[in-house]
Amino acid sequence: MEPASAEIKTEQLFDDAVALLKQLISTPSFSKEEAGTAVVIEAFFSRHVIASQRKNNNVWAFNKHFDNSKPTILLNSHHDTVKPNAGYTRDPFQSGVEGDKLFGLGSNDAGGPLVALIATFLFFYNKENLKYNLVLAATAEEEISGKNGIESVLPELHKIDFAIVGEPTQMQMAIAEKGLMVLDCVAKGVAGHAARNEGENAIYKALKDIEWFRTFQFPKVSPTLGPVKMSVTIINAGKQHNVVPAECLFTVDVRTTDVYSNEETLEIIKKHIASEINARSTRLNPSAIATDHIIVKAATELGIKTYGSPTLSDQALINVPSVKIGPGDSARSHTADEYICLSEIKTGIETYQKLLQKIIL
Repeated sequence: MEPASAEIKTEQLFDDAVALLKQLISTPSFSKEEAGTAVVIEAFFSRHVIASQRKNNNVWAFNKHFDNSKPTILLNSHHDTVKPNAGYTRDPFQSGVEGDKLFGLGSNDAGGPLVALIATFLFFYNKENLKYNLVLAATAEEEISGKNGIESVLPELHKIDFAIVGEPTQMQMAIAEKGLMVLDCVAKGVAGHAARNEGENAIYKALKDIEWFRTFQFPKVSPTLGPVKMSVTIINAGKQHNVVPAECLFTVDVRTTDVYSNEETLEIIKKHIASEINARSTRLNPSAIATDHIIVKAATELGIKTYGSPTLSDQALINVPSVKIGPGDSARSHTADEYICLSEIKTGIETYQKLLQKIIL
């Protein structure tokens, strides 16, 4: 393989990207088990004579003429996958091409975006006098928001000024993304015999709080993400039909927006709820980038649609301004017989190039 060069053409970049994606598909990489695909990515960089670094199952590389005096753009996507669901009719680890479709587990989420970003990184790798440095990070544990993924390697990537996160968005640009808190709640009552006027039914107490979660509207609404969304998703109480339950446990999925931090959202909830509340984590924060940021302005000039995303990604763990954009369609993520279109990957490479050319050349 020739060293990465500024003269690499889009067709060659596309061919290399598809070949890499096929390798990634054939290598199981469930969250926390991505060692195999980390090796594949390291080998890919090595074949292109690019020095890479690795921590746990995260792999990253800097452009050849990295200059500490310049600002830096992070290009990030993940190489872990969920486990294939029972609906698969094909081998999830066998990359198959039918017409324009490339099938395989992780092809759409997020193999296509990842290889398109890697191809874009190759295009710029050897160029001199760039206005920004580039660092490409292929990271682990995104599907479980794990602590050994992007969060663990950010300190190794020098000072990042902003990030492009590769996820399947049909090459539309998410300029805001909802955060996530999962709340485990316990309504406390007093046990008693159901046939007599005894006890204090914890289910009835929980119902009052559940109704609040269903109907409450936070005063501030995000212009890009809309309102904070709260959904009660699990409930459990009682062990015998003739005993008033002393506890009712329920779980709430809270999708936060950029107008409240997770901590602020939690404090508001606690003021209204009688049940005990335990937040599993407040680290998966909402994010937003200014509409006059250089990357958003570049997207606007290229006619790229911007929107607010309801789904979570590693943006939640990246503590600098970021956007989410990539080939593929999020509706295909985690579905049986997952696929991405080859034409989507090619368009993704071309669009990433055009975006960065407006900024770094």
